[in-house]
Amino acid sequence: NMSAGRRFRGCACFFTDNIFVGRFGLHVRYRDGPQLRREHGRALRERGCRSEEQFREVLREIEAEVQRRKELIHQSVERRAIISKCYKPKHPEVYTLQDSFLAPEFLEIVRFCTSPGADLQGLLSHLESFSDKRIYRLPVFTEEFCQAFVDELENFEQSDLPKGRPNTMNNYGVLLNELGMDEPFLTPLRERLLPITALLYPELGGACLDSHKAFVVKYSLHEDLDLSSHYDNAEVTLNVSLGKEFTEGNLYFGDFSQDPSPVPRYIEVQHVAGRGLLHRGGQIHGALPIASGERWNLIVWMRSSAVRNHLCPMCRRKPQLVEAEGFGDGFTEPLGEEEEEVPQTVDLCAL
Repeated sequence: NMSAGRRFRGCACFFTDNIFVGRFGLHVRYRDGPQLRREHGRALRERGCRSEEQFREVLREIEAEVQRRKELIHQSVERRAIISKCYKPKHPEVYTLQDSFLAPEFLEIVRFCTSPGADLQGLLSHLESFSDKRIYRLPVFTEEFCQAFVDELENFEQSDLPKGRPNTMNNYGVLLNELGMDEPFLTPLRERLLPITALLYPELGGACLDSHKAFVVKYSLHEDLDLSSHYDNAEVTLNVSLGKEFTEGNLYFGDFSQDPSPVPRYIEVQHVAGRGLLHRGGQIHGALPIASGERWNLIVWMRSSAVRNHLCPMCRRKPQLVEAEGFGDGFTEPLGEEEEEVPQTVDLCAL
């Protein structure tokens, strides 16, 4: 484990920045009412927030979200303890990653990436590439595993145990660390991906992605239908379609958040069960509404402390470190002088 012995932290901006106002489809920064009005009043009005009462409603919604975030660590620890004690898994085998869960083609790609002389061009011949946005599709899981995993998640969903929301934009889904899947399943999966991400995203710390946040999201006609445009709190994201049966609901990708163009070009990418998309966390994206059925996706936000310790991707400032649980948001305390200013180089992990 690359960061063994190092405590992971969050950035204080989690309590003030990138707060999603669902009814108006807007991410805001929040300090107080006057600041909200100054910085976001016009955008809120353009989206239909025109009366004083509506603005007060937005304020209440934001303040409730800030309070939720402040209580998040404590509540998550409590939920995990209750789940660990009381939940009886239907498919206990899916909690520990096994080679048999992984598509043979995925194992072949990993073998290629760890072979002498493996390079980006060789890897790209094994992947599907989409436009010039550095979005790639590859087989990840077998159909049998996807079915068992979704069955397990549905079993948990139907239990009366407490459940945390994956994030501010998805109301339906499961935080996998609360199910106890971080160490036995997700860390080995992230480590399996490193030889691939090292070649695809060297400047984003692709060779030293040392933590993650993982969750499963669920879309259906009566619950979450779609997902507004956003970018992830990650250096690299893996998004795997787990099934079940659904129509429409494609992902769409726009600009890289740090390099926006005046007229963004969007591309649509279909989901293929068992296959995953790798993309830069800062790539602006969303999900179109599904038309029928039910769609489950595994999302793994992979983080590199070597990169984000110098610049938080959410507030675009040097992170102001705060206590966190588990992997936190992927930041670590500096070890000493060697972490002062990192020059930009091709491969940040080689420094």
